[in-house]
Amino acid sequence: MTANRIKEMTAEEAAALIKNEDVIGFSGFTPAGACKVIPTAIAKKAMAEHEAGRPFKVGVVTGASTGPSLDGALAKANAVLFRTPYQSNADLRKQINSGETRFFDMHLSLLPQYVRYGFLGKFNWAIVEACDVNDNGEITLTTSVGASPTFCDVADKIIVELNTYHPKALRGFHDIYLPDSPPNRKELRIFKADDRIGTEVVKVDPAKIVGYVVNHAPDEVAEFKESNPITQKIGENTARFLAGEIAAGRIPREFLPIQSGVGNIANAVLGALGANPEIPQFSLYSEVIQDSVIDLMDAGRIRFASGTSLTVTKDVMDRLYKDLSGYRSKILLRPQEISNSPELVRRLGIISINTALELDIFGNVNSTHVLGKNIMNGIGGSGDFTRNAYISIFTCPSVAKGGKISAIVPLCSHMDHSEHSVQVIITEQGIADLRGKGPVERARLIIENCANPDYRGELRDYLKASKDGHTPQTLKYSFAMHEKFLETGDMRGVKWDI
Repeated sequence: MTANRIKEMTAEEAAALIKNEDVIGFSGFTPAGACKVIPTAIAKKAMAEHEAGRPFKVGVVTGASTGPSLDGALAKANAVLFRTPYQSNADLRKQINSGETRFFDMHLSLLPQYVRYGFLGKFNWAIVEACDVNDNGEITLTTSVGASPTFCDVADKIIVELNTYHPKALRGFHDIYLPDSPPNRKELRIFKADDRIGTEVVKVDPAKIVGYVVNHAPDEVAEFKESNPITQKIGENTARFLAGEIAAGRIPREFLPIQSGVGNIANAVLGALGANPEIPQFSLYSEVIQDSVIDLMDAGRIRFASGTSLTVTKDVMDRLYKDLSGYRSKILLRPQEISNSPELVRRLGIISINTALELDIFGNVNSTHVLGKNIMNGIGGSGDFTRNAYISIFTCPSVAKGGKISAIVPLCSHMDHSEHSVQVIITEQGIADLRGKGPVERARLIIENCANPDYRGELRDYLKASKDGHTPQTLKYSFAMHEKFLETGDMRGVKWDI
């Protein structure tokens, strides 16, 4: 039952409570479950304060990225004091890369415990989206959990954005569990994707809830790009590799849980897994549940999906809401420190599949920075899974910008995942299985199997010229392809004068 003693307020009244340099933990993991009307009102307040010549910025902490009404509105109002752990908004990205906004990139599994341990300082507010809240302090979240339970636990005060677009019947789709801090932390008793260990709701002291703001709007999830021949081929190569692992006995016949990143490549990969008859019905233990997951669930190819975010487009969400009872036994949303727990990733034998921006010939992966300096979005949860996976896979197209950029280079311009964690690389060109291979063997496999033909010659020449050392590199020339792109707009045609 919705609260009747907790005060209802307008978004403007809620924003009026926020002070300059307050630190706010907002709900949201992708646009799913992200607050909408309150951050927009805070942005309007910021603009009014700036026009009056007064400073106004707030610390913004979320589960991951959010939607345009949160990150976008606050960035346009120049209202972001600092931001963590992940973002995907163009305006905010521009401010971060210009040095105007302080941003620190974090592994998503670490964010809630860093907040709880006090590593990120004092939290003045938790502002979370819910489909229900009652006078007992029970908050039923909407389409994501993320770090919302931790924000509600540590913040001085809580404001609920009560979104009536999402039905109260979502109660039961969440499994809320907050681990104890060391040295009292206990093991996570999850042994398969559908195991529960927590509660259906976030439970807080009702006195901390200062009010709620009513909203009625779907999540601001953008349509994913349609698959194209390149992403389809990447998906097919991934499915072929995993089917081969089953045939070789390295993956059990009943298969293993899958973790998949977000976006059109991830959708294509999941679609290819579902279409491959050699891959059995499987479970997802991941962060984000996307459109393709619901489609494969409807087709009987995905048995169960555990995540922290239900990031689906409005059409799919409407379809899901028409049959909530049918999906109730197939979907579970957890806090991100549980969905991304290294302990569980290692113990459940999860196969991780993530996307790289750039990788080098020895198997190091850059998933965050363009040309080594400008952040794209952040590391997200890819490190949580990659470092602990049963098999860690990275996918990407072999080229970008119409072939002017090679995704495979002599040395990554920024490194997020080292050769010690990256086991398999897959592009539309083919598969490089790096397990049990030394640096030179890895380089040859990646060049011959995964690099675009337009770049294989110069990559071969670089490896041949840099012949000394266990990992042969020539530091003077290792970024020559990047420098050529900066000079000419095209990486092709580097001549190695070594």
